[in-house]
Amino acid sequence: MTDVSEPTDDELDDSQSLDDHPLTRDRVAKYRKVMEGGGFPYSFERTATAQDLVDRFPDIAPGEATGETVTVAGRLKNTRVMGKLIFAPVSDLSGTLQLFVDVQTLGEEGFEAFLELDAGDWLGATGEVIATKRGELSVKVSSFQLLQKSLRPLPDKWHGLKDVEERSRRRYVDLMANDDARNVAIARTTIISELRRQFELRGYIEVETPILLPEATGATARPFATHHNALDIDMQLRIATELYLKRLVVGGLERVFEIGRIFRNEGVDSSHNPEFTMLESYEAFADYTDIMTLVEDVFAACATAANDSTDVELDGRWLSLAAPFARITMLDAVRDRTGLDIDYDTDISVLRAAAGDHGVQPEDHWGSGKVVEALFDAAVESTIWEPTFVTEHPIEVSPLSRAHRSKPHVTERFELFIAGSEYANAFSELNDPFDQRERFEAQAAMKAAGDDEAHPVDDDYIRALEYGLPPTGGLGIGVDRLVMLLTGKTHIREVILFPTMRPH
Repeated sequence: MTDVSEPTDDELDDSQSLDDHPLTRDRVAKYRKVMEGGGFPYSFERTATAQDLVDRFPDIAPGEATGETVTVAGRLKNTRVMGKLIFAPVSDLSGTLQLFVDVQTLGEEGFEAFLELDAGDWLGATGEVIATKRGELSVKVSSFQLLQKSLRPLPDKWHGLKDVEERSRRRYVDLMANDDARNVAIARTTIISELRRQFELRGYIEVETPILLPEATGATARPFATHHNALDIDMQLRIATELYLKRLVVGGLERVFEIGRIFRNEGVDSSHNPEFTMLESYEAFADYTDIMTLVEDVFAACATAANDSTDVELDGRWLSLAAPFARITMLDAVRDRTGLDIDYDTDISVLRAAAGDHGVQPEDHWGSGKVVEALFDAAVESTIWEPTFVTEHPIEVSPLSRAHRSKPHVTERFELFIAGSEYANAFSELNDPFDQRERFEAQAAMKAAGDDEAHPVDDDYIRALEYGLPPTGGLGIGVDRLVMLLTGKTHIREVILFPTMRPH
């Protein structure tokens, strides 16, 4: 038996001409020969995929011929030559199927032409569905057509492209060689489709809001800046969709959501990418407790759609996304984890000292709420494993949340934490235009004191609130992190097809 799969292209230097390199010069010559003979086809009609054949012929016996002729197409993975027989696995989006080529069926000329193919070539083939003597479901090729030549050899079992960064840079190769990468990409579409379905089932309408803004609002984050030449104005990429979606609720669209790209000029790590996907939703006449129920239902539905179960394995540990999720206030979480006997009325110098003991260096303009949040981030967040709603965030760090109806210092807000990361942020929306202006002005003072992520004053949004925003529950879900959770990935670059990368 001869296996004519090739070495990887690890040794290829991108600066070299394909005509000159020993791994590619023969492929280029074959390509030019095809072009001289009329070129490659513009389209190809197939009648079955790999999965179609598995579904239609689940019980085919070894050596059996079905009498069914199909036309298939895909990328040639390799060829194994055994005398006058060739076994050639071909992959399409649904999986891998085997082509069975014998000289009697295809003829000497056709057999020799098939031997000229290289791993990575796209081809179409027609033939009878059979099972080999070993019981392998196959297509016995009676004719084939080269659809496009691969000028570079495929990686061999992903040799040489093992690290996340290189796979992210060359996603096209990752998808060719790595079944898991392809499965994650498909799972992502399944999860987003289920997210959309869950909100549509509840009467939400999907909308689109601006990406280019005079000033980015709706979150505490540093924006990307750009310039609009025709209008000669500086603009920013959005950091959230929140304030535009709430404008729509003011206008009478009582349940709205958007799944869209968000841009934040921040660092890159295993859970952050400057360009990411978020779902935001707003529901009139709801509060944050209603949104907790919504989140429990939606997360369970997405887990079931992706994995047929609400149980999820991440980094070798299991957790359940079945309702109900645990609930704890931010202050109680800090007290429980640190043993500190503190509250929002504790002297600020005492809070600052406690923060310093846990590796936090408070800035001069921080109040007690910001210090408590920093203590939570440093001492508590990474310790949460099972899904947990952390509630009652300080007013100081929640400029768009409604003040708690019965407790001072805090808002009706929650964040959902799972396995040490935040997955959702929600609140009873602040709908008092006077309070909102005071919050914005407090944020503006923080920005003036050096906080680059503080929220600016949005006068038009306040004007919208003056027309009346009904009681509203709002929600933001980090879609990329949800996909990470449901596919068992620990790096965000694994679930974004083209993540932001430093240039080579």
